[in-house]
Amino acid sequence: MRPVMRSGTSRRAGRTAGAESARRMAMELPLGSDVASVRRRVEALEGLLERSIRLPGFNRAVGLDAIIGLLPVLGDIIGAGLAFYMVWEARNLGMSKWHQARMMANIGFDTLIGAVPLAGDLFDFLFRSNTRNLKIISRYLDKHYPETRIIEG
Repeated sequence: MRPVMRSGTSRRAGRTAGAESARRMAMELPLGSDVASVRRRVEALEGLLERSIRLPGFNRAVGLDAIIGLLPVLGDIIGAGLAFYMVWEARNLGMSKWHQARMMANIGFDTLIGAVPLAGDLFDFLFRSNTRNLKIISRYLDKHYPETRIIEG
């Protein structure tokens, strides 16, 4: 006979809350090309790259961008590649070249400074280019597609 488990608990003790939330997020990500699906994908990517892991004792979340940025040069190139997905989605939404250039400048600045050993890793911890790019995309979507706006409260 199996023991009765409460909702939200895991059978395997080694499973972490982060792994569970990542699994749920992967199952909930929309694959469509509609504007609401793009918004949700871009928000999920920003969360993964900038706020996916909470550091104990610092009360500050870091993401995959800062963690892979610890690898000299290669980590920053991989982080930039992941961040350029947001620019690709912005292009598909029809955002202006100016908005796309601003987003690429944020990524380039983050990658350039992030490549400096030690100081660049601290900079990655503080400068969140993907969050800035999400704000650019969100403002565009709120203006041109207000029906996709998410009200947080």
